[in-house]
Amino acid sequence: MVSRIVLVAPADSHDMAREMLPAGFELTIAAAGSAGYTAALAQAEYLVGFVDMLVKEALYQAAPRLKLIQLLSAGYDRADIAAARKAGVPVSNNGGANAVAVSEHALLLMLAVSRRLIWQHASVSAGRWRGNNTPRVHELRSRTLGIVGLGTIGKKTARLGAAFGMPVQYYDIARLSEDEEDTLGVRFRLLSEILRTSDVVSLHVPLNGSTRHMIGAAELKLMKPDAILINTSRGPVVDEAALHQALSSGGIAGAGLDVFDEEPPPPNNPLFALDNVVLTAHLAGPTWESNTARLRNAFDNVQRVARGEKPLWVIPELG
Repeated sequence: MVSRIVLVAPADSHDMAREMLPAGFELTIAAAGSAGYTAALAQAEYLVGFVDMLVKEALYQAAPRLKLIQLLSAGYDRADIAAARKAGVPVSNNGGANAVAVSEHALLLMLAVSRRLIWQHASVSAGRWRGNNTPRVHELRSRTLGIVGLGTIGKKTARLGAAFGMPVQYYDIARLSEDEEDTLGVRFRLLSEILRTSDVVSLHVPLNGSTRHMIGAAELKLMKPDAILINTSRGPVVDEAALHQALSSGGIAGAGLDVFDEEPPPPNNPLFALDNVVLTAHLAGPTWESNTARLRNAFDNVQRVARGEKPLWVIPELG
């Protein structure tokens, strides 16, 4: 008997998904809300894709045969957790498939902000050759990296930071054992200690009730005036208005942001007028390699459930 998968994903991953589809499964690729999507849900056993915003009661009513919702994203903050819990259908995230991409992007932002890369590029491309006449820029070596959220991405960021010669400390509600800390080369600190003593603070937490605006005006005031903030997690983890105030008043030296309170941000977002920020369009995760890994993890998890096994990477609220 053929098992049916519905995939909701960008067009550039469709051919890859068809090539990777395991034997014994039928794949329907459809845009969320389309007639094809609605029709396919009636027989779907597996929903795969960037679909956390679709996790609501109406989904379970339209897809009564669902056995697994497999996200291609790491985050799931738009999912209706109460509806998922009531339906009893597991929801899994991407199993760290984009961890390398996001951790590399975090280091990219650290370097770009520390060396004022955008300012340098703009000067050269405009014909303003400045040579060694630059503003103060910093190396990463010996600068303390404070990681907030030491999950899969946070751990990879810690390893990359250590490779650059950065002492690494972390805060997470789930502490490592001392042996694990020794192996990774990190040390636990309270959040306030991370903010006060780190030269670079990098955020790697999920968005939920406890992390929304966890970095606000009070937290930013704890940071060093020459410190930088990196956010590749979710925009609302940071109070954007408070961050703008800190950046524009010299409270902190700079920021590298891949995520925003509102996405896409409005054209009049005041962060756009600052020269001490580096901004990217929520692009830390999607690389060719991570897109392959997302689908590989997704289809592996689908096969696990089809064999009667428990799925991997079930989101904590449903685990």
